[in-house]
Amino acid sequence: MDARFNLFENELATKFAKRFANAGMVIHQSPLPRSTQELVSLRASQINGCGWCIDMHTKEAAAAGETAVRLHLVAAWRESTVFTDAERAALALTEEGTRLADAHQGVSDETWAEVRKHYDDDQTAALVSLVALINAANRLAVIVHQRGGSYEPGMFAAALD
Repeated sequence: MDARFNLFENELATKFAKRFANAGMVIHQSPLPRSTQELVSLRASQINGCGWCIDMHTKEAAAAGETAVRLHLVAAWRESTVFTDAERAALALTEEGTRLADAHQGVSDETWAEVRKHYDDDQTAALVSLVALINAANRLAVIVHQRGGSYEPGMFAAALD
């Protein structure tokens, strides 16, 4: 199935995407570890069923040196041994912050305490912002049926130049 609408070929959508990408650059340049950023983006995208973002973040993470084992186990991170306690806290925050309708309380106090135990203020700000940003990106791509499979590392950045 083709995309319903090409966000990369519409002038208004392209202007929005550039500003959206600039917000992403703030997070990308933050002290939140790059591997954590990609794992969080991948997990939220899995939950939201966003093939485009799963494709992009899997490939970007692999290009940055992430292992195939860890990428394959993100969906079952609770049942695996390859993630650090800090990454587990970030993944828990991602799930609870993404599944707001499923968790009437939003992010639990326990998850928040784990995040604060492992991340300083700037990293926490980046993590919270990333969860919000990737959920917005997932919604954009899912609404227009932007399909995964054709993404190449660096492609998104190049499209916005």
